[in-house]
Amino acid sequence: MAIQRMDNVGIVVEDMDAAIAFFVELGMELEGRAVVEGPVADQCTGLDGVRCDIAMVRTPDGHSRLELAKYRSPAVIGAGPRNRPHNVLGTHRVMFAVDDIEDTVARLRPHGAELVGEIARFEDSYLLCYLRGPAGIIVGLAEQLR
Repeated sequence: MAIQRMDNVGIVVEDMDAAIAFFVELGMELEGRAVVEGPVADQCTGLDGVRCDIAMVRTPDGHSRLELAKYRSPAVIGAGPRNRPHNVLGTHRVMFAVDDIEDTVARLRPHGAELVGEIARFEDSYLLCYLRGPAGIIVGLAEQLR
């Protein structure tokens, strides 16, 4: 038996509206918002009393989605450090292909984005960078050079 596709990547956020604004500015589309709670949510997460606001955003091509989640209950257990280096074990970034990396970084700065390093050129193929987005996650951007 094989997987069919990757459905989404989940990100827990503190400020749902700010996170949605960040990803919409990046170029994603808000697919919808909902509240998740009840026995199925408890069973799936292994938590008791789950009440969670979620928003689904998708890439313009419709192939990739992020599920943004803001937990109302149970209380979020301590946020990790926001400035973790890139080489920490575990999930550490989501990468997006963009058509103009410098414009994208400039548009995201008012939404709290900060470059982790700087925009780098990989041979004659790509411009690449990492920036911190909502809840301190690292978002990668890649512009293919033609």
